[in-house]
Amino acid sequence: MDDLPTPNPRLAMALMICATAFIAATTLLAKAIGTGALGAPLHPIQITHARFLFAALTLGSAALLMRPHFGPVHLKLHVLRTTCGAVGVTLMFASVAFIPLSDATAISFLNPVFAMIFAIFLLGEKVGPVRWSAAGIAMIGALILLRPGSGAIAPGALLALGAALMLGLEVIFIKRLSRRERPFQILLVNNAIGLIIATLAVLTLWEPPSLHQWIALAGIGVFMALAQTCFLNSVARADASFVVPFSYATLLFAAAYDAMIFNVIPGATSFLGAGIIIAGAALLAWREARIAKV
Repeated sequence: MDDLPTPNPRLAMALMICATAFIAATTLLAKAIGTGALGAPLHPIQITHARFLFAALTLGSAALLMRPHFGPVHLKLHVLRTTCGAVGVTLMFASVAFIPLSDATAISFLNPVFAMIFAIFLLGEKVGPVRWSAAGIAMIGALILLRPGSGAIAPGALLALGAALMLGLEVIFIKRLSRRERPFQILLVNNAIGLIIATLAVLTLWEPPSLHQWIALAGIGVFMALAQTCFLNSVARADASFVVPFSYATLLFAAAYDAMIFNVIPGATSFLGAGIIIAGAALLAWREARIAKV
């Protein structure tokens, strides 16, 4: 864990695609648990608790085997980052019970837009016309998915929008932590703190899961740990401008999973909104990479 990974664009691409498949799988399992497909529906907070529980067990086991070197822990930043992430993940898990996985996933791609806005106020960053244009394009796509002209905005879309906002704020704290601590240490501490927060939150809501739900809950935690590991190793082996576009494959996996398991096929509005959000997010990612090289 002390050696820097060797640059390898092809491996970075494969790792990012694997990460997207795992991320989409977590939302699929959350939808199955939250909609009653595997038994009586469980509260999104209970699903989040399982996500942290089994991810912490997975990463903790890896730490025992690898014996990585740990440096100072910046506890306040970890607590802030983990709280934002836990709320964001819970809202995301709640949203997929109401709207297609592809719509929720597309709206979640707004998190870099919100991160950009938060960076202005919290990090003092300056935003130029290209970045504002990218944010505006992505927000237009979000408005299409929110479907305000249909008489009422879908509650699930609002939950996904809230998830994107909280995950965008989490990015700010991740940026600060990444300058101070190693990736594996950040993951391990994040999941340990997340488990404590989620355990306190779930105490009054916990319901005994069925056997199938236990398997799905364990899958969420393991898949999330694998996704985080693949993502961090991907960005460590290639430029962000190269690997970030492959992260949008999450939308493809989400749509495929939803179609295969729940027979939900995205409509024209979903394709249009998702396409516009991805265009805006891709433009923002490209601009961020250009800025980083300056």
